[in-house]
Amino acid sequence: MKKREREREKGLLEHDPGRPYPHLREEFYSDEPAFRLLYDSPKAKLLSPEEMLKALDEAEVEAAVVLGFPWRQERLWRRQHEIILEAVRRWPRRLIGFCAVHPLEPGAPREVERCLAAGFRGVGELAWYLEDLGGDLMHVLAPIAELCQHYRAPLLLHVNDPLGPSYPGKAAISLSEIYNTIRAFPEVTWILAHWGGGLPFYALMKKEAPEVFRRVYFDTAASPYLYRPEIYRLAAEMVGPEKVLFGSDYPLLPVSRYLKEMEEAGLPEEWREMILGKNLVGLLGC
Repeated sequence: MKKREREREKGLLEHDPGRPYPHLREEFYSDEPAFRLLYDSPKAKLLSPEEMLKALDEAEVEAAVVLGFPWRQERLWRRQHEIILEAVRRWPRRLIGFCAVHPLEPGAPREVERCLAAGFRGVGELAWYLEDLGGDLMHVLAPIAELCQHYRAPLLLHVNDPLGPSYPGKAAISLSEIYNTIRAFPEVTWILAHWGGGLPFYALMKKEAPEVFRRVYFDTAASPYLYRPEIYRLAAEMVGPEKVLFGSDYPLLPVSRYLKEMEEAGLPEEWREMILGKNLVGLLGC
């Protein structure tokens, strides 16, 4: 290993990749184009576990699911998951760990199995920001989906509406491929981020959709950027309020933005409580 590579590896192991150190962004992640796309700007916030606990306390949030980043390099997965696992063991009542990999990397299924066996509660957010998987999505996700079914762990996917303006993080995603993949693995519990890119609306259009969505949940992450407040009520009516999970994309947006929109949507208090935690407790059994 060259001296420069040894120095980079040493720096990665000594520092938390969640720390917003400018030199870490530039030096250690310069060969991760998707990360640069989303976090190259110093204004893009990142959190250490300690900072996340502080944020939870300030927002009066009891507990949260911790998601990492879908790196292309296996060494970054492992270091990321070591940090998450250590944090979850340190604060087991506050933090819930999911593992994240890039599904196109050959070592991804092996890392997922390692993490689930170690006690991670789910997998995700899986994302492919710069790749167009096209008709290969089902084949690419199959090994990880099978592991999630075996370990009874939910699988969280980044999903966005293919229409509308482009923005950093908007991937080339076919909703029909997402739908067909879910249908091919009916015993897997799926979580589709960002309201599933609009997939809840298909619950009204397709007679078979309610059965296909039997084990599918939709989260609210980045909703204030992508949807009008009415989405909370409409989606809950289409797929059932028990299928909606609160996702924040924090620190992109504060929890208060979501609470404000839920209030504007006029959600029944029972639905609000389900979305803000009861559904996740039921899903994970925590």
